[in-house]
Amino acid sequence: MPLPTRLPTTIPPPRLYPLGETAVVLEFGTGISEATNASIQAVAAYLLAHPFEGLQELVPAFTTLTVFYAPWQVGTVGGESPFEAVAAHLRNQLAQLPATRAEVATGPAVEIPVCYGGEFGPDLAAVARHCGLSEADVVARHAGADYQVYFIGFAPGFPYLGGLPAGLATPRRASPRAQVPAGAVGIAGAQTGIYSLPTPGGWQLIGRTPARLFRPEAADPSLLRAGQRLRFVPITAEQFHHWPAAR
Repeated sequence: MPLPTRLPTTIPPPRLYPLGETAVVLEFGTGISEATNASIQAVAAYLLAHPFEGLQELVPAFTTLTVFYAPWQVGTVGGESPFEAVAAHLRNQLAQLPATRAEVATGPAVEIPVCYGGEFGPDLAAVARHCGLSEADVVARHAGADYQVYFIGFAPGFPYLGGLPAGLATPRRASPRAQVPAGAVGIAGAQTGIYSLPTPGGWQLIGRTPARLFRPEAADPSLLRAGQRLRFVPITAEQFHHWPAAR
């Protein structure tokens, strides 16, 4: 997992609480923000580099990092529970994190081709009306922003992205669609994301990418990972249909 390019000056102590008998939730805040996401990615990267006995999986979200562990592999002292042992270990590891700002290169942003509007973006006109913009302005602003993958969720490979320009925020559709095609790029509130599989959904669809975000046959099935940077690149309908992944 790559570290973000911009880490907070200090990482605030998260609140720890159990999730069942096999996980600890680290809560870094209550609101979605770049600083909170940077803290989550930094802690996740540190834990992956310094795993404890029994660690199984890390699941980042907007404001939390869930640490899954195997209770039978966790060493306990006295009468403490596996949760208490893991929580104490996590607090100790968090105390060792660098408190100063770090700059870590993550490589170039991942470019995602998108054909906006028309059959590929049936809600582009509705988003433009809601925002008081032309369709061309919506496309220009959406494709002109820099995004960060906050986490992968909802469906395998579906990225929740931070960085949507405030002027493009649009509520979800009043009536969700029974099926949204894979590759659809949508807006829901202050978020933008990409449908990785054909699923029901209520996001406002403004375009579609021919890129495959979820590839079950690959060793790493998800094209994107939490912490990566991303940019959308507009393409024409002809380019979409001739894109290798689309064929």
